[in-house]
Amino acid sequence: MAFMTGTIASVYSTKAVLISMVITAIVAVIVTVFCFQTKVDFTSCTGLFCVLGIVVMVTGIITAIVLSFKYVAWLHMLYAAIGAIVFTLFLAYNTQLLLGNRKYALSPEDYVYGALEIYMNIVQIFTFLLQIVGRS
Repeated sequence: MAFMTGTIASVYSTKAVLISMVITAIVAVIVTVFCFQTKVDFTSCTGLFCVLGIVVMVTGIITAIVLSFKYVAWLHMLYAAIGAIVFTLFLAYNTQLLLGNRKYALSPEDYVYGALEIYMNIVQIFTFLLQIVGRS
């Protein structure tokens, strides 16, 4: 955690970090409230989430290869936007898994795993938003 904080502080401006943090907090609260209120069951769409994970991975590989030769700003922003959207959907999926009352749910013994999944989703959303906001 200290390494990540030091790296973020040295690469991005304080304003970009704070804006990304606020947007991430708002997204996390909205997704949580949405998961409590909605009738949509994200836990029944595990195949879709597998495909979305593959899309992020392939987009990341293509972006890494292209950006190693020449920086293409729109490709970097596209990758960050796709990542932020996909991990927001992952956050909704994992939140519903933790809440239960859906097709699939975590058992009470797996709540630590569920909390770590939600934490990692929020960290990923933050880093992707930081790439978008901190571009300048």
